Amino acid sequence: MLTPEPRGALSEAVFSAMCSGETQYLAEAPASGSAEDAQLTLWALYEQHYRGFEDVAGELEWDPQLISVRRGLEQEFEATLRSRMPSVPDPEGFEETFFEFVAGHDGPSLAAHVHRKATEEQVRELLRHRTVYHLKEADHTTWVIPRLSDQVKAAVMELQFDEYGNGDPNRLHAHLFVRGLQDSGLNSEYGAYINEAPLEVLEENNAMSLFGLNRRLRAASLGFLAAFEATSSAPSRRMAQGLQRLGFPDSMIEYYTEHVEADAVHEQLAVRTICGALLEEEPALHDDIYLGAFSAMDLADRYAHRMLAQWAA
Repeated sequence: MLTPEPRGALSEAVFSAMCSGETQYLAEAPASGSAEDAQLTLWALYEQHYRGFEDVAGELEWDPQLISVRRGLEQEFEATLRSRMPSVPDPEGFEETFFEFVAGHDGPSLAAHVHRKATEEQVRELLRHRTVYHLKEADHTTWVIPRLSDQVKAAVMELQFDEYGNGDPNRLHAHLFVRGLQDSGLNSEYGAYINEAPLEVLEENNAMSLFGLNRRLRAASLGFLAAFEATSSAPSRRMAQGLQRLGFPDSMIEYYTEHVEADAVHEQLAVRTICGALLEEEPALHDDIYLGAFSAMDLADRYAHRMLAQWAA
């Protein structure tokens, strides 16, 4: 994967410095001209900690100037996420309260649209956008594992082992998505569609990296995971039915049917065994769990609103 196409003065300056290695001038980098410019820049800086870019030297992963730019952008982004938060539920009876919090969140459903109304081209656009996350699915949670106690770590590993195919590389959820893309005639190369990704996709992926890469936000990462799993099973069923309606290949449908059963199990594990156990050990992390959970649902809503409005127009 090559560095993305810039979307403003900041991303242009940062990507140029990343490719040339001349990062010493980034202290004078221009301010971001738009939210997309800032979020794309942050996404690329985070990507240094995943697979990186073919046109950027590996030793720049921890370049002080690039890290400084990243820290400034992620501090602004964290402040934005916290400003969107509603009031946090009472800490008593966490597990049932959390499920009620998730169930009470009312937002638009892209899966329902795919199930009943979406055209083939709309679904292809949706799948292209989803490659930004699904081709490194679960990796952001893996960053959190060394920051946890043995009990919580073991529970996260149980969930992650399933996400990573239970030891079978052909059953990795990311690999299932690759196979579905290929059979659907879409590009399955990592990062192939980043230049199409709208702001909402960049924000969603950046939130996962923000929470996963910062130890102090480990509870937010696990809260994001819990809300994601708790809101995935039924939409995955609708996605599978919509894909079948439109004649997509079995492999693409299988990716979603795999998540119908798996995520129904994962939601209990993530809420009760992971987040519940974490709070027993560190009750002060209660609010951050909800920061992650609300961000997962709110960012998905923002993307759904955008796409449904765009398709309706």
